[in-house]
Amino acid sequence: MANLDRVFAMKFSGVYPHYVAKAEKKGRTKAEVDKIICWLTGYKPAQLRKQIKAEIDVETFIGQAPEFNPNASLIKGVVCGVRVEDVEHPLMRKLRYLDKLIDELAKGKAMEKILRQ
Repeated sequence: MANLDRVFAMKFSGVYPHYVAKAEKKGRTKAEVDKIICWLTGYKPAQLRKQIKAEIDVETFIGQAPEFNPNASLIKGVVCGVRVEDVEHPLMRKLRYLDKLIDELAKGKAMEKILRQ
């Protein structure tokens, strides 16, 4: 549980640039990263910017998400060697969903498929 505490204590504003860098390194955009985050969490773009600026921790960012997308349960696969659908802890599963979507973006998957449309 100590590892979970450490992950959840990280500032989302510290994690976010890594998502953007991963996407941009593969020719994708910050706007696409933002669209994915907003789709998954229900944050509006202005709310997302506000949360990043507020330097809240990952646990608060995920826990206070306005409305987690009901199609998030369709996200399957492995991220960091772990099947996202098998992650027991609900907050960690939601974070892994986000990690998986950013991975899919970086791998060149179409936005319609990433957003499970």
